[in-house]
Amino acid sequence: MARRIDELTAGVVGVGFIGVAHIEALRRLGVRVAGCVGSTPERARAKAETSPLPPVSDSLDALCADDSIDVIHIASPNYAHADQVRQVLAAGKHVVCEKPLAVTAADCTDLLRRAEAAGLVHAVCFNIRFYPQCHQAMAMVANGEIGEPRLVTGHYHQDWLLHETDWNWRLQADQAGSSRAIADIGSHWFDLMRFITGRRVTEVMAELHTFLTVRVHPEGGVETFAQVATDAKLVRERIASDDAASIMLRLEDGSRAVMSVSQVAPGNRNAVLLEVNGSTDSVRWDSESPDQLWVGHRGRGNETLFRDGSMAHPEAARLIAYPPGHVEGFPDTFRALFSQVYADVAAGGPSSNPSYPTFADGLDAVRVTEAVVRSSHKGRWVPVDRT
Repeated sequence: MARRIDELTAGVVGVGFIGVAHIEALRRLGVRVAGCVGSTPERARAKAETSPLPPVSDSLDALCADDSIDVIHIASPNYAHADQVRQVLAAGKHVVCEKPLAVTAADCTDLLRRAEAAGLVHAVCFNIRFYPQCHQAMAMVANGEIGEPRLVTGHYHQDWLLHETDWNWRLQADQAGSSRAIADIGSHWFDLMRFITGRRVTEVMAELHTFLTVRVHPEGGVETFAQVATDAKLVRERIASDDAASIMLRLEDGSRAVMSVSQVAPGNRNAVLLEVNGSTDSVRWDSESPDQLWVGHRGRGNETLFRDGSMAHPEAARLIAYPPGHVEGFPDTFRALFSQVYADVAAGGPSSNPSYPTFADGLDAVRVTEAVVRSSHKGRWVPVDRT
């Protein structure tokens, strides 16, 4: 029997920047968040003093054992995702996992098979595609409104790791995996490009860049986007993970893409840009103007489409929660994504054609990420391994 979304209950693993974003979005949907888990109960309880967290649970075991919980969200460091998702699936609970789904394609493949065999709803939090104007662009491309896509260009640039004293677990290979900037934010761009164009990457030519080979950081952890205390005891550590990358991509229909990724780009707080040049027209979306979609023409004036449910394609209109002129931003993307995921949970299981990114999408992004790393090491074009 179908249930209402506001009758569902969730648990969240991770109480950092993204974990709190999950909790806030779930509450906006009316989902009860029964508990959360931090790296330690003590750290989670300390965070609860400054953030409106749900009750702190001692472990993921406790969340899995709670029969009232329908869905568990994984927002922990990358290395922990695979084992935590396996535990959640074994407990018979639906799961939403932050990207990357796992640090290897082999683990992603295993998680996808387990989730499908269990008949559970499974989603990866590629929230960027849930800006309404990204769905508008997707619908326009799918409907042939720009002709055949030929060239995709863009970037994902940040500056929060610009200084040698900037620090986070993402800089540690044992927690983040073999890639940093690519796995962390490049994966969002890969997913967005595939979502809007409907085309997968087949080959890549990439160069990874490590500009800061030594960083100075506190002995303890630093939350994402947080400032390092000036009076902290600091240690020096050599860094090998990528600060930035330059990438060319071949897509499955013969179209091409060129993009860059950087976490050391001064002045770029969280800048995502994607442009698709078609055989007749173009579309371009910029995360710093999220309610606008630029449409380029030849022989007549270009246009700017503003987010407006009365004029949007249905795929975009269903995500819009506020009237035109009331900007919908980053937190709203989590609400929009989770609304689609929890509709399937309320219905009792995954639909035949989910409207949200599943573990299959998470696997595809990790396969592209692994190809990027191989290409940079080999210095040549390499295929995306989908065997």
